[in-house]
Amino acid sequence: MTVRTRFAPSPTGRLHLGNIRAAAFNWLFTRHHDGVFILRIEDTDTARNVEGSEQGILDDMRWLGLDWDEGLDVDGPHGPYRQSGRGDLHDAAVEKLIATGHAYPCFCAEEKRDDEAGGDRVARRYAGTCRRRSAEERASRVASGAEHVIRFAVPDDVDQVEFVDEIFGPISFPTNDIDDFVLRRTDGRVTYNFGVVADDIDMEITHVIRGVGHLSNTPKQVLLFQAFEAATPVFAHLPTVLGSDGRKLSKRAGATPVNELESRGYSPDAVLNYLSLLGWSHPEEKEVLTRAELVAAMSLDRVGKSDTQMDAEKLLWVCQQHLAMESLEDLTDHVGPFIDRDRFAGLDADASSAVDALRTRLLTYGNINEHLGMLFPADEVAAVSIRREVGADAEARAVLTAVRARLEALESWQAETLNDAVRAGGGDAGARGAGLFHPLRLVLIGAEKGPDVGKLLAGVGKTEAFRRIDEALS
Repeated sequence: MTVRTRFAPSPTGRLHLGNIRAAAFNWLFTRHHDGVFILRIEDTDTARNVEGSEQGILDDMRWLGLDWDEGLDVDGPHGPYRQSGRGDLHDAAVEKLIATGHAYPCFCAEEKRDDEAGGDRVARRYAGTCRRRSAEERASRVASGAEHVIRFAVPDDVDQVEFVDEIFGPISFPTNDIDDFVLRRTDGRVTYNFGVVADDIDMEITHVIRGVGHLSNTPKQVLLFQAFEAATPVFAHLPTVLGSDGRKLSKRAGATPVNELESRGYSPDAVLNYLSLLGWSHPEEKEVLTRAELVAAMSLDRVGKSDTQMDAEKLLWVCQQHLAMESLEDLTDHVGPFIDRDRFAGLDADASSAVDALRTRLLTYGNINEHLGMLFPADEVAAVSIRREVGADAEARAVLTAVRARLEALESWQAETLNDAVRAGGGDAGARGAGLFHPLRLVLIGAEKGPDVGKLLAGVGKTEAFRRIDEALS
């Protein structure tokens, strides 16, 4: 069996960490099984659709590296992949259920309004009036143009809806708690539960991985799969993600939009890694994982049942670890678009040396400007004052003079050779440790502690390094 999963968001706004987490789990699970991942847009609730959201969803998915095998912008045999374009398929599916006695038209205006407006379904259940009408009477009223919805006929001979959730185990719902729910509204649009099932059947979905908030929908959907005599997919409901305040993460409850993380310079691999930790654990309890490691290890039996909580500091930490694992070439490429070139005009076009000097300090790609300010301070007056104060000290001056001579003799301005030259200069001046490195760092960045001196020299560049040393010695 080929594993086939789907992520089916509604275009009601940008994705946030709470809802794209489901996409991440579906994608990781599917890639682990060499399956097919589908992106489907459920856009039939036109009143809630937000202009531009659909493109935003595509952009967010692509930024996170969650590519899809079928769906919007990708050809596939089960299109269209926008729900609003699947009306003919939905109508045919409704008619099939009517023909097999699993659905019927309902003309009850009061109950219909409750169903369509989201009325109190607990306090007011549908009385089943139209279900008791004869088929002839129902057909006659439909033919006369009477306004109606289509309802599902919950089986009378089934006491319990039972299924096994891959995370929560065996689950049972009594059917007497499920009334004859609406499949198609008076305006011809299908309801969520019906549309999802019809599309999942057509797209041959084998696994439905989604948030536990959808668990209450599952009994109705199981009944629909059975009515269609279709294979019921494997269900897996992910535990709820809570915000820092303990409330369910949502657009209204402080959930961070994915595109905001992108604009701040978070690593997409790090974000995917962090999302995987929200409810799932690696067999070896590893927390920093590459994309390939996540795919290799992903298993639904490692997903817990308990709610999980967002931790912004943990996300930053994971991001920092991922940046530390990147090659210098890749890190420089990723950092490049975030560098404020107007502010740091003295920075070489190839910023790799500066990035190398600062890489252990970076939390995100966007964090680069904060740290470049250490190499290229905005307050030049204060920097000059520090340099001249250092140069006025006889021992520090001797160190700077000896190191400068060694640097002057270098043919290659690289961190490794620069460190060798600095140590040789320290030997010439009889200085080592703090006596060697503190004066140099003070002259270069205005602080005694900081990155490796060789990397600092490489980062500020040869011309600028000599200018600062000479300023101290002047």
